[in-house]
Amino acid sequence: MEGSKPAYAAALVAFLVTAIVSHVRPTPYNNFVLLAQALLHGHAWIDWPGPYIDALNYGGRYYIIEGPLPALLILPLVAIVGTHANQTLLAAILAAVAIGAAWELGERFGLKRPANVWICAFLLAGTDLLWCATLGDVWFLAHVSVVCFTLLALVELAGKRRGWLVALFAACAFESRFSMLAAVPVYAYLLVAPPLRQPDPSTRRDASRRIMSFAGVLAGVGVLWLFYNLARWGTWNDIGYTTWYHQDQSGSPTGSPFRLEYLQFELWSFFVQTPVRLPDFPWLRPDFSGVALTWSSPALLLAFFARSPARWAIALWVAALLTAVPNFLYYVNGYAQFGMRHALDFEPFVVALMMLAVRDRFPRWGYVLIAYSCAVGLWGCWYWLTYVRT
Repeated sequence: MEGSKPAYAAALVAFLVTAIVSHVRPTPYNNFVLLAQALLHGHAWIDWPGPYIDALNYGGRYYIIEGPLPALLILPLVAIVGTHANQTLLAAILAAVAIGAAWELGERFGLKRPANVWICAFLLAGTDLLWCATLGDVWFLAHVSVVCFTLLALVELAGKRRGWLVALFAACAFESRFSMLAAVPVYAYLLVAPPLRQPDPSTRRDASRRIMSFAGVLAGVGVLWLFYNLARWGTWNDIGYTTWYHQDQSGSPTGSPFRLEYLQFELWSFFVQTPVRLPDFPWLRPDFSGVALTWSSPALLLAFFARSPARWAIALWVAALLTAVPNFLYYVNGYAQFGMRHALDFEPFVVALMMLAVRDRFPRWGYVLIAYSCAVGLWGCWYWLTYVRT
């Protein structure tokens, strides 16, 4: 997909920042490397090295329940170096592509270059994106992959609107984290709605072709997904997360992991949970179960000032809400984390709204909140690398 030279420069800067912060240190939680190795050997079960690797014991074998896309991305490297493949390197690359895509989206939205710098800096350091890419663990790599491919989908929707390519990016996102499937109807709408920039030379037949190619790719991915489930569970549907929930001590032996009764806990996690005060240096520490967006990423407030184009603002809010719902009903909030890592499912849409909000005027308080959010994000990376993942 085409991109401007500044977008590539932004990606390079993001990669260097992530590499410097993380030292591209391999993660011990390399579930996707193990899955890639298994796929190379023609099966879906992994050679389980021990309980530090989250894998579902099913039928006497161990399976990775997360979406397989990151494993497919790292598969060529695993084919060369085996299980020594560095999963954190993939996380750094995907974070870089995400920032490059964000820059390109800002340009297509008409952002001035200084505004684009601030928004892209917020996405990298003011959310959990840098923290996730720095650690590279299985759960965190999935989040980075979601941000990357969701932004690539939005860039295409703000440009040529090739249906097959939007579907491919959407599939990469929901095969990283399944909650992203909820955004697919919004992508379909933006493929047939009037384009971002007028006039529109396309015809109704062009819109039909876009939708047909969009649906065709998704249908193909759906068929592959059914066979992947059959290879793992012996059934067409995916029972991985539900079975994990039934076995997890934090879950329940029956029912669904998505329940209305978990909403109150999730609302507290996302909007209330504060860092823990300490009597001496470093004075504060992030709670092991995270820090609410209220304290870690308050610059997200800028999104509420997005007004035009109205169809894009409405579509982005709908996508953000649809992808947020599964996370607000889930039985855990992300567990071991710095901020609220599950927010990365819907934050690409909110960041796009932030771009629309500051196209004409960037409020001074917006700069302050972004600077604060980035400082908190860098502090979170520093704290985890110093005191948790030493």
